[in-house]
Amino acid sequence: CLNVVTREAGVPHAVLLRAAEPVQGIRASTWGPGLLARAMQVDTRFTGTDLCGSRLWIARPAQWSTDRNHLRSTTRIGIDYAGVWARRRWRIFDAASPYVSTARRTPGFRKRNIARSV
Repeated sequence: CLNVVTREAGVPHAVLLRAAEPVQGIRASTWGPGLLARAMQVDTRFTGTDLCGSRLWIARPAQWSTDRNHLRSTTRIGIDYAGVWARRRWRIFDAASPYVSTARRTPGFRKRNIARSV
């Protein structure tokens, strides 16, 4: 899986990238955390890689829509064990993308103003 840690060491803040819509150079399936990592050839050799470096990074595509009407927020998948945290709507995705395989079937699916919830 491809997790992006968003805080300093010891502070448990991270984002699991579950899927991506390839814009260049990737033809393999990218809709699922394991498939995404495999398609991008990211494995344990990248553990601890700084995303501000030149080895691996996240970039905004040249053609980027500022229209946020297609963004949705739902509860996360597979964390029923997490009590109150399982009900947090921390799964954010592009509802218009064909690379989100289960968004419309996810319990709690609804449109949400992402700008206020992130």
